[in-house]
Amino acid sequence: MGKTAEAIAEGVSIASAAARLAIRNRILVETIAHDEAFDVVAFTPFARETLLGLADEQEQAAALVKRQRKKAWGKFTDPDGTHDYRDRDTRNLRRRGRQYAGVATALRRMADDPHVVRTFIEQSRDAAWGDVEANLQRRLRVEGMRPELDPDYDRMRAARMQSIRLVDLPRLAAHKRHQEDPETDAAPPAEPAAHSPRISGIDVSELDS
Repeated sequence: MGKTAEAIAEGVSIASAAARLAIRNRILVETIAHDEAFDVVAFTPFARETLLGLADEQEQAAALVKRQRKKAWGKFTDPDGTHDYRDRDTRNLRRRGRQYAGVATALRRMADDPHVVRTFIEQSRDAAWGDVEANLQRRLRVEGMRPELDPDYDRMRAARMQSIRLVDLPRLAAHKRHQEDPETDAAPPAEPAAHSPRISGIDVSELDS
């Protein structure tokens, strides 16, 4: 495989990843946010449009390079900037134009192949479901975390103990005073969860240690 073919293959790979990302986001919006059932056929037009849109971008890039190459032809002065090409750059510009055009051709061929389009949709669906699963697992780990399973429990213990001393215990004392003297002018604080085995995210057994 020559350098041009390698560059085209790399460009197709990058464009394919971009297409899968766009389709994945569309699936997440339509099936999760809008609570719709997943259907490969329903996403086929969007998948094709995405591939064709990427092909259009590559063709536009090829056209731009062609204009730059024509403008650079016969110019031998020093360039004024990065994109101020000269005659010595025309060979690289020609090769770059072939690469853009090659990627565009490959993407259009993929968009016209129903099997390839379906594969893109299924891969994007798997990626979307993977995102949902990861988010659920992360939520479950956080909400169901026990002290012995929390890797930051010991490191954050001092901060939690200080929070208990400065916030929770004064609140408990104020609540107790209010119960003993309900006619006090002070408004009662929000009733703490005294029955809960945890205060401020810490096992109350820590108070004895």
